[in-house]
Amino acid sequence: MQSEYPKALDTSLAELDWSPWLDRMCELAQDDGYAERLGENHAAIFIENSPTLFVTFESFPEIGAISEAQRPFGWQLARAQGWSHLCLACKSDTWFREPRVYGYFDRLIDDGFFDEFEQVIFYGAGACGYAAAAFSVAAPGAKVFLIQPQATLDPRLAEWDQRFRYKRRTDFISRYGYAPDMLDACSKGILLYDPNIDEDAMHAALFARSNLLRFRMRHMGALLDRGLLRMEILADLVAGFADDSLTVPAIGRAFRARRNYVLYLKGLLARLEDEGRVYQISRLCQFAMRNTPGPRFRKALKAAYERAKETGVDMPPDGSEA
Repeated sequence: MQSEYPKALDTSLAELDWSPWLDRMCELAQDDGYAERLGENHAAIFIENSPTLFVTFESFPEIGAISEAQRPFGWQLARAQGWSHLCLACKSDTWFREPRVYGYFDRLIDDGFFDEFEQVIFYGAGACGYAAAAFSVAAPGAKVFLIQPQATLDPRLAEWDQRFRYKRRTDFISRYGYAPDMLDACSKGILLYDPNIDEDAMHAALFARSNLLRFRMRHMGALLDRGLLRMEILADLVAGFADDSLTVPAIGRAFRARRNYVLYLKGLLARLEDEGRVYQISRLCQFAMRNTPGPRFRKALKAAYERAKETGVDMPPDGSEA
């Protein structure tokens, strides 16, 4: 079943709104798969290429944010790996709570669609991470890769999450509802999150399952998936997960890339400032300024030395490393 990915998929889709973007996707996918609208706010795009199927849930705004050509992340990674790809796209963050989407997965189950592949991998981040977990039940034995997913937004279970109050009337109880329970049929899963974001940590706790590894990535912030992309490690993490080479030590080694990721360093700096740890601030700023000249670290370093003089904290002499 494996073949060369069609060159038409290199076409830029930049600056297209939702509806014309879908029209163009239909044109590009028709020779090697299909694109199907699922109501006004959702669509499914399938490209067949190999016995490994990569299933991604992606929001249209996020696709534009991570790709100048406005191509789905899954489309790009599947091409690099030679995988088949099924992208479930939404016009905005909907958590894919829509009967047309349920019906689409019902049809895939009835047709034995997932049985045609040797390996199936579900992927999603945030609201799309919820959907990847929830709909993975359609493919028993699948692997599931999640980044900062919500377990549910049902206020009876997650009233502590005030970020998405506008979704509280959405049905998270009926079909494909409570995402952690939908993982019982997966072969294994991984969940990446920043424990410094209280709501994400609480959702991750709800995902406690024996077949799911939860890995903490501190100080990465609310857009962890974008950070992993910018650090150029997300594709390698997913590929390693697919071939079963992604161990906890391997994740830790890959995550060392954060040492040169400015947003991570700024997040860590903010935490140290909140805690008043002036010595650690000085060391961090000195390290960051080797490769990242900028006022944020210079000002923090100066403030740390001024504060150290006031409090009598010993510091590296003259602002250089001890």
